[in-house]
Amino acid sequence: MEDFRNEYCMHTATCGQLRATDVNQEVTLAGWAWHTRDHGGLIFIDLRDREGYTQVVVDPDCVSAEDFHAAEHLGREYVLKVTGRVRERAPEAVNPNMITGEIEVLASAVEVLNTSVTPPFSIEDGIETDEITRMKWRYLDIRRPEMLANLKLRHTVTQAMRRALDERGFLEIETPILANSTPEGARDYIVPSRPNPGKFYALPQSPQQFKQMLMCAGVERYYQIARCFRDEDLRADRQPEFTQVDIEMSFVEGDDVCDMMEAVMAETLAAVGVTDVTFPLQKMQYADAMRLYGCDRPDVRFGMLLHDITDIVKNTGFKVFSSVAQSGGVVKAINAKGAGDWSRGEVEKMASIAEANGAKGMAWVAFTTDGQEKSPIKKFFTDEEWAALKSEMEVEPGDLLLFAADAPEIANAVLSALRLHMADALNVPREGHALLWVVNFPMFRYDEDEKKYAAEHHPFTHVLKEDLDKIESDPLACGSYSYDLVMDGFEVGGGTIRIHNAEEQRRILRVVGLSDEEIDEKFGHLIRALELGAPPHGGIALGLDRLVMLLARKDSIRDVIAFPKTSSASDPMTGAPSAVTGRQLKDVNLRIL
Repeated sequence: MEDFRNEYCMHTATCGQLRATDVNQEVTLAGWAWHTRDHGGLIFIDLRDREGYTQVVVDPDCVSAEDFHAAEHLGREYVLKVTGRVRERAPEAVNPNMITGEIEVLASAVEVLNTSVTPPFSIEDGIETDEITRMKWRYLDIRRPEMLANLKLRHTVTQAMRRALDERGFLEIETPILANSTPEGARDYIVPSRPNPGKFYALPQSPQQFKQMLMCAGVERYYQIARCFRDEDLRADRQPEFTQVDIEMSFVEGDDVCDMMEAVMAETLAAVGVTDVTFPLQKMQYADAMRLYGCDRPDVRFGMLLHDITDIVKNTGFKVFSSVAQSGGVVKAINAKGAGDWSRGEVEKMASIAEANGAKGMAWVAFTTDGQEKSPIKKFFTDEEWAALKSEMEVEPGDLLLFAADAPEIANAVLSALRLHMADALNVPREGHALLWVVNFPMFRYDEDEKKYAAEHHPFTHVLKEDLDKIESDPLACGSYSYDLVMDGFEVGGGTIRIHNAEEQRRILRVVGLSDEEIDEKFGHLIRALELGAPPHGGIALGLDRLVMLLARKDSIRDVIAFPKTSSASDPMTGAPSAVTGRQLKDVNLRIL
């Protein structure tokens, strides 16, 4: 029964620890009164702590009258200390659904350590309480076994990664939280500097530059469980403050980083009992991911791949298709097997998904299980075009074809979204976990809003050697040494081989719109470090919150973070963000307009 958690505390066992082998032992338990029942003079208490719960029996013949009176008047979530003897349950009373179900503790003393008012919701799994209420009372929410299990899983993942990285010679080094503002693709959280009026720190969006300078310093292998901050619009898998496992290595090429990360991931998954991932992982080219799945984070656990039918429809009488095909766009389609008998109304409701992803509309063809072919566009096709379409899409009775005709990026986005929607709607099996690498991203993209080039990953990424001469003349033709780790349709990690040459770094920063003066002002420290013997280096950052979310099979990272923010970046529990006093603003030379 010995357990390290029973040292330096008032209990001798946890509420999830006792078994039949502990019968007749005297123990002291401490925890919360989860449920109480009065059975004709005997009081039964389910006593709960973070390890589980144990049934306690309070018999008036075995405790003082004062203790029995206390047991009779317990409320939910009262904090108790119970001393007693472990005994076997009668065979008919054994509870196979609890790990301590073979035993119970016959109390000899019951002490109320604290009382509790009535909780705002039940402290148990499967509650229907809305998320805002749960977040307002987060310390109660964490008492629930499923929430506590999520935090334990997070702890196990973090410790497994620490062990794996330590064994491979990585040093855990902290980098600054108060830093300078740099363009990372999202808005910075800024902090005024009281000793430096009119100047501001920025909370780091990542430790990117610091870890590169650690490589310049000769650290060679670095990691950090890093807190990062981004002031961006939120989704279920994003938070304004988040945690990433930040890693950097010197004297490496892309495959070295990926191979190391696979070894770390293999040990981490084994630590949490995941055995359905096979290593080494598949490496999928970025271009293939976009062509087949329409996105750079494909869920490869099911099919429904995108098909390019541009050549088939380039001369069709359906002008929506032919005009796009003849003007440099693409026409693509997916086959949602099993949806061919959907009503026209059900199918056309999905147009809203297409429109939300940039399309002007959505075309479709249904092949019903009784052999009919239903579509408003069939009449525009020749027999040859129709036959070619059915052959390319491998049509069978019961299939539904969904189309997108637009610029490649829009067509891909539309069908990627429809693919995921149809997988949910049709209950397509997506069992287990699937990990893969998506590699060789383009170096640049053109930002239509800003009217300038932007880095696809970040501007510290090394351009493919064969594309170095295209940096200024044809930026969109430049590839990069880059790799994302994708799990179950989510990006859980992203990395690149970094630029270690100062001149290449300046060229990249100029392409993304910075003048030489701005480069020296914002990145002079990094440029100087690269000029002083920087080794080839690269790394990766894993989103810890997102990884644990997927391992816990949750839909939101808020379920695996102890104290998360809402979608409006607020904390219902503490009231953050909140107003500050005029004195506080004056101290940092600010005023609110």
